[in-house]
Amino acid sequence: MALPILQKQIKMENSKEMSAWLEDFGLDHPLVIAGPCSAETEEQVLKIAHELKDTDVTVFRAGIWKPRTRPGMFEGVGAIGLDWLKKVKDQTGLLISTEVANKDHVKLALEADVDILWIGARSTVSPFIVQEIADALNGTDKIVLVKNPVNPDLALWMGGLERLYSANIKKLGVIHRGFSTYDKSKYRNNPEWQIAVEFQNKFPDIPLICDPSHIAGRRDLIFNLSQRALDLNFDGLMIETHWDPDNAWSDAKQQVTPGRLVEIMNNLKIRKVTTDEKSYQLELETLREQIDVSDQIILDALGKRMKVAESIGTLKKGNNVAVLQNKRWNEILQTMRARGGERGLSEEFITRIFKAIHQESINHQEKVING
Repeated sequence: MALPILQKQIKMENSKEMSAWLEDFGLDHPLVIAGPCSAETEEQVLKIAHELKDTDVTVFRAGIWKPRTRPGMFEGVGAIGLDWLKKVKDQTGLLISTEVANKDHVKLALEADVDILWIGARSTVSPFIVQEIADALNGTDKIVLVKNPVNPDLALWMGGLERLYSANIKKLGVIHRGFSTYDKSKYRNNPEWQIAVEFQNKFPDIPLICDPSHIAGRRDLIFNLSQRALDLNFDGLMIETHWDPDNAWSDAKQQVTPGRLVEIMNNLKIRKVTTDEKSYQLELETLREQIDVSDQIILDALGKRMKVAESIGTLKKGNNVAVLQNKRWNEILQTMRARGGERGLSEEFITRIFKAIHQESINHQEKVING
């Protein structure tokens, strides 16, 4: 089924139905899914669960099967961990969730009555894997969440939802866990918030959950990322929690203790989506008009810059000079980073913006040279 047709159906026919599972929880706060990155021992799983049961956590998570980047790393305890999760549900009343990466995982998770299954980033990147999981889940009434693919590809993320939707799965949601990049960053996976925002714009009723643990890769960044997600109207958080995070068998640096998780939840601020206060609306409209003017100035400046780039392309063509001049590019980038810092702009932001501008300049020059 073509994407525009399916997208229209989700938004206009079944989006409310797809998000009803979250409303059924009747929460007066964002949904919180928490637990260890990996189930390690029965004692570890139950200890963490009991420390979370009287908090705002609704769902206990633990990885049973762990897809790892390289062989030889801890890849999960396997199906025995499902028995531990069942004990969590029986003893604490928490809902339970785990990641599934193939049809065999799905079968075992359904037999164990796991409440929420999620498809990981490494699986979402493969349409074949997602289709296999969708076929195995066909018609289930379980909640299924789709993490964004490791690469920043919104269409691929949406495609995962399409396949599940086509398999008659109605309780759907997505998890934003950031995107892999070769560029150096303080994050393990760059947030690329604009992709999540674009997803919200396309599917405003589908629950969107943030996984700050995988975005951060460091526990000291989790609070700020969680607050940012709530400021962007995310519906919930998935935070990795371990009673002894420094000695966790996987992703030790990004896990927090149950006590720290409670602190984070208590300190997070839930902001109103909007307000009818007239003075606020008038001031907001004025500021937005200023932004509109600034945006137009930026576009005009970029248009002029590309005209200059085309003139440079003409000059290079006449002198048989290569388009890419690395020395010149590195000088520009270094200068812009410094000037951006003087204006309160982060080095990461400046780098991303000017890489895009540089690539567009190259495209314009190549069009001149090859045209």
